[in-house]
Amino acid sequence: MIRDENGYVHKHTLIFKNQFHIIFCPKYRRKVLVNGIDKRLKEILIEISDQYGFDLKMMEVMPDHIHLFIEFDPTIALDKVVKKLKGISAHKLREEFPELVSKLPCLWTRSYFASSVGSISEDAVKKYIANQKNK
Repeated sequence: MIRDENGYVHKHTLIFKNQFHIIFCPKYRRKVLVNGIDKRLKEILIEISDQYGFDLKMMEVMPDHIHLFIEFDPTIALDKVVKKLKGISAHKLREEFPELVSKLPCLWTRSYFASSVGSISEDAVKKYIANQKNK
């Protein structure tokens, strides 16, 4: 994998910049990501990202939610990436911190927020596409 000066990743037959801001929360938005759980969660998410080839650019763990800025190969569906991050982290954290098992029936809510992060605006893309026939 090679990254060019504009930040695009070049792979065989594919060039991309597929970046997302993702937020997810513990069940019932409980403030359980504290007292070492937050630190261990960061370590686990880095391990998962390394294992699956995700580029975890930035993260912040709050007591009741987590923010991720992540980039990954667009041939992998966003929901599959989130499922890996939430599923593996929940399993490991509940194994290492038994108090989570007694406080929550499952660690994460089923929902999440995701927003693509782009280097150009929606209007710029529309204008570029509209002007293609004029070339």
